[in-house]
Amino acid sequence: MKIITAYIQPEKLNDVKQELYDREIFKISVTNALGCGQQKGYHETYRGNEMEVNLLKKIRLEIAVNENFVEKTVEGIIAGARTGEIGDGKIFIQDLEECIRIRTGEKGHKAIG
Repeated sequence: MKIITAYIQPEKLNDVKQELYDREIFKISVTNALGCGQQKGYHETYRGNEMEVNLLKKIRLEIAVNENFVEKTVEGIIAGARTGEIGDGKIFIQDLEECIRIRTGEKGHKAIG
């Protein structure tokens, strides 16, 4: 079992979701996030004052999958999120020690579905 965490551009969320659905990956968690990387932010003028905005809006996806879905999930995220520009995002893959479905008490691979 793995937990896949991805940070993507907000406007690419629907594209990523569609790519995941096409690969039969339906269970995802989506969170708004702020972050910065190579983009380093941008300058903005607000009421005549110049401001540096260095924390940019991102979307954080968390997807728990069984081993046989890891590659399909990563491929789907990349296919939906890639623009070729700086700021497309990052994907992190970590081992998932345990998963328990609260409703049934199922554990492990069965709980992920």
